[in-house]
Amino acid sequence: MTYSNHANSQYNKIKTRNNDALIVVDVQNDFLPGGSLAVKNGDTIIDPINRLIENFAHVVLTQDWHPPHHKSFSSSHQGKKPFDTIELSYGKQVLWPDHCVQGTKGAEFSEKLRAEKAELIIRKGYTPEIDSYSGFVEADRQTKTGLSAYLKERNINRLFVVGLATDFCVGWTAIDARQAGFETYLVEDACMGIDTNGSVAAALRDMQAAGVGRAKYAEISA
Repeated sequence: MTYSNHANSQYNKIKTRNNDALIVVDVQNDFLPGGSLAVKNGDTIIDPINRLIENFAHVVLTQDWHPPHHKSFSSSHQGKKPFDTIELSYGKQVLWPDHCVQGTKGAEFSEKLRAEKAELIIRKGYTPEIDSYSGFVEADRQTKTGLSAYLKERNINRLFVVGLATDFCVGWTAIDARQAGFETYLVEDACMGIDTNGSVAAALRDMQAAGVGRAKYAEISA
């Protein structure tokens, strides 16, 4: 798979098919302006995502869904602050501000998102000791969410990934989709990244290496 070439105005048009799915990653209040782990300008991608939702027969949402005192929260570790790192049983873990706690307003999807169009919501990060960025596999790289099996049962084989944040949950989801055998595209202007220390560029390189394609939302139509 090759990346679309956006060096000029002639975009490659993509027609959605019945065996395509749109994967909308973590468009939740805590990741939007005003939230506890806000992605700058994260709200600007909601309109493109809603337009894309109208073009897909199948839509899946992922939802961060942490219990209180989750191991990935800096508040769970004395003397630690947000964005410090620690070693857990599965490797290095970034410590985050408390966010997307089960049952809170911050964990809810944005009211502006056409969430009612989703066929499936995959909740992740609910295991107290394990973080989960990807919609497919938790951070221990062993515990699966069941998303791959669901998509294959529905005979879906091509995925388009959008949402928050490009350099974490979106990137991990797209790479794991490829590793699960799906043809996968990042819709780059329907995503937004945190971008700390070049993390978006690194995520894009990792996705390219994994065979994830890139598209723009205006290229995609029913």
